[in-house]
Amino acid sequence: MSTSSFPSLSVRDLIQSLATALRPADGQGSLPREEAIALFRRHLARFQGAVREEFEADRLRGATAAKQLALHTDGMIRTLVDFALDHALADSVGPGARTLAVAATGGYGRGMLAPFSDIDLLFLTPEDPSADVSRVVEYILYFLWDLGLKVGHATRSIPQCIAEAEADTTVRTTLLDARLLAGDKSLFAMFEARYIVACVEAGAARFIADKRQERTSRHHRFGDSPYLVEPNVKEGRGGLRDLQTLYWMCRYTFGTRHVSDLLAPGFSKLGLLTEQEAKRARRSWNFLWSVRLHLHYISGRAEERLTFDVQPVVGARMGYTRHGRQVGVERFMRHYFLTVREVMRLTHVLEPAVLRQALGPTANAPQADTAMRDAGFTVLDGQILPERGTSFDAEPIQMMRLLEWARTRKLPIHPLAMHQMIRWERRAASLRGDVEASRIFLDLLCGAPPERAPRLAHAPEGEHPPADETPSFHATAQDRRQGNAYWLHILNETGIMGRLLPDWSRIVGQMQFDTYHVFTVDEHTIEAIRILGRIEHGAMADEIPLAYDLARNLQSRRALYMAVLLHDIAKGRGGDHSELGSEIALEVCPELGLSGEETETVSWLVLHHLLLSHTAFQRDIDDPKTILDLADTIQSPERLRLLLLLTIVDMRAVSPRVWNAWKATLLHELYIRVAEVLEGGLATTERDVRVARAKDAAADMLDEDGFTREQAEHFLGLGYGSYWLSFDQDTHARHARLIRESEAQSAPLTIETQPLPARGVTEVTIYTADHPGLFSRIAGALAIAGASIVDARIHTLINGMALDTFWIQDAGGEAFEEPHQLVRLSTLVEQALSGRVDIGKEIICSGRSRYGRRMRAIHVPPRVVIDNRASNTYTVIEINGRDRPGLLHDVTHAISDQKLQIASAHITTYGVRAVDVFYVKDLFGLKITDDGRLGEIREALLAGLRQAEEAAIGDVTQALETIIA
Repeated sequence: MSTSSFPSLSVRDLIQSLATALRPADGQGSLPREEAIALFRRHLARFQGAVREEFEADRLRGATAAKQLALHTDGMIRTLVDFALDHALADSVGPGARTLAVAATGGYGRGMLAPFSDIDLLFLTPEDPSADVSRVVEYILYFLWDLGLKVGHATRSIPQCIAEAEADTTVRTTLLDARLLAGDKSLFAMFEARYIVACVEAGAARFIADKRQERTSRHHRFGDSPYLVEPNVKEGRGGLRDLQTLYWMCRYTFGTRHVSDLLAPGFSKLGLLTEQEAKRARRSWNFLWSVRLHLHYISGRAEERLTFDVQPVVGARMGYTRHGRQVGVERFMRHYFLTVREVMRLTHVLEPAVLRQALGPTANAPQADTAMRDAGFTVLDGQILPERGTSFDAEPIQMMRLLEWARTRKLPIHPLAMHQMIRWERRAASLRGDVEASRIFLDLLCGAPPERAPRLAHAPEGEHPPADETPSFHATAQDRRQGNAYWLHILNETGIMGRLLPDWSRIVGQMQFDTYHVFTVDEHTIEAIRILGRIEHGAMADEIPLAYDLARNLQSRRALYMAVLLHDIAKGRGGDHSELGSEIALEVCPELGLSGEETETVSWLVLHHLLLSHTAFQRDIDDPKTILDLADTIQSPERLRLLLLLTIVDMRAVSPRVWNAWKATLLHELYIRVAEVLEGGLATTERDVRVARAKDAAADMLDEDGFTREQAEHFLGLGYGSYWLSFDQDTHARHARLIRESEAQSAPLTIETQPLPARGVTEVTIYTADHPGLFSRIAGALAIAGASIVDARIHTLINGMALDTFWIQDAGGEAFEEPHQLVRLSTLVEQALSGRVDIGKEIICSGRSRYGRRMRAIHVPPRVVIDNRASNTYTVIEINGRDRPGLLHDVTHAISDQKLQIASAHITTYGVRAVDVFYVKDLFGLKITDDGRLGEIREALLAGLRQAEEAAIGDVTQALETIIA
């Protein structure tokens, strides 16, 4: 259909042509049902196709297209009702069937419809429906279902409507928007009159309270944060449903009839919004509707979630292309997040005014005292706001002072104050470098130390607010928005933060297109601040005990909080964000009043904020050079404590799933070893001395365990130096018992599994004859069992036997503990090593569910890095690629093909990206130093990684196609 034909396809023209086609040629009888359905179906496809074509060509905006779809559906249903009464059922129903009224309700009642949304209908009857009315309703519903439409419906009398609305707020909300489509006009007018009276009698208080509770529950269900990187456009915080909730509140309070009225220019005459604010709200409404329609058209169903696989498609359809270093999808998502922030701003401004109008002033609210009035502030309905004559435009410092008073007195901020801060946020730019503004900002950022509560110098004598800095009005709201992070949310959502710190404005709404980060950069940063505050106050002592112990004696609180604030400030600029961020810190910190020492500490922490996690998860911390290099970089015990706290809160703020007991264990072990070096402890001793001490400790343990002298000497002579430095004395003793029992039974293979739930892993120890490809086969067997290897130590003993240790987790990041799981693990390893299971085939079957469109949307280029500086005795190979079942099996198989021996492996995943690090030697037990040989290894591994990835995806695709067929 040509686009030029659309203007002639008005609803009236189309409906008239449909009605004409439904009349029999001879004017007698009725068109057969199947022919009528075919006509309706062609008519439906014709108009929906025209709307879609105009919308996708950007000649219709989202909200306008939704209205066109609703208008067309109106006409179609009217025509269907007329056809049913005048033709199809004319001979089988009596006059009583015409007492029926058909009304649109819910979203359809508001006159807007998404392409695949339900059509909500109310069949209104004066009393219990007669047989004739029921026959008409049934005919209409089955007809619509046969057209492929989803219909939500109810058949009720007027008293039933009133009773259902009284009992259920959802029904009351749905009926608010009821709109007559066809049938008895007088009956529907009677319903409207009685329903309005019922609503007035019920009052707005309960309705508004129910809608607010419903919204809170919905936010919890779909994510409390509006900055989730895969948001729900309809139900998520700041989405379309939040705008609709505002409409419903206004509808009850001010009589606003449609959402278009709420956002129309005339609405600003109520004095609640300026025309500029209303214009931004209209832009938000249109943008969100456009996104929603694109989602429906792309998915072919009522899809409301912006998942990774559709984000690039929607962004491209809406015209977002690469701009500088920022790709189109990230530009699109940043616009989305800035739009939902506008919706939240609108909620801040409009909802409290509705509440005051509906509920009246708050009883027994606190009042302003003389000191507060002298400062230029007052209290209304228990909420702080500027006094008459206090101008944020003339005195922008008053915006910061208001936040300080609100924090100290634990008062919520009045919507008028929020309104004024949002309106004048650009004036906050003049506060850069202002001493008082910087002091207040740092107080809001850091909060009070746990041992003392916040208190202004001019606060009334005897008033000591409790240590929890969260205003009482927010105590039942989202936990994520409490404590000192609450004030950062206020600064961020009003826009003041971006004016005080121009670099901050560049990360607002900035997403990273991966499956590792759950929040945008600004939201992740504020979440990290919140977690640090909770750690300081002991609220997470059970979850992160090490962090709590470190935080109790902080000497550099301000530097640490500022480092957390700035650690990702340079994300999205290209280059190393740690290096760029450290340079920004050198400029920002002095402006905010930090000393030279604090500034240098902040800059150093930002520069190295990934150092501990990179070392703990991707390097062998049993290698002395790893620890000595780290200590040489850190140099100070205080810096080590600060850096570990920054690492913990950064990881924990990514998402709760990223932090687990195993990672906590690795970081704790790394911290202890580096701390020993910095304090001049045992870790600085020579390797041979440490090996000798480890053997002496093991000998004592074996003697206590009843080993004979010959048995003990045999075990102590089996391991090379690296073995003795890799485990503690308890593990050495356990290995000695395992080897003694295996040799006594002449067992070709011995497997021991030991759950370590406190560390979040299960330790699997395997003792068998060493041979090439052993690691690869074990890795394949564990992958088939659904286990993820997070760490591994590979030791070949003097007797030619391999003593390999793997630490594994299940899909949820927990230890395997159930007996049947442990038996299956051992069985699969035994079958894999004996060749009785096809590892490749089984891995493909186990990985079928892992290759959905959402996962494939994230590009993870294969990468191989070889480092000969990280260890004195090993070549370190780092492999980056898409995480998938069997990746480790394929990688280690390729390493084995290169005639390399693996000494240890360290496995880390970041969403769909896996980083596998291997410490290797050649067949002669030496580091690989020849540049040509290193290049060959790198190219071979890279080629193998690409080939395995393509084969795995191809095999899974073929397997899925076979299943579907």
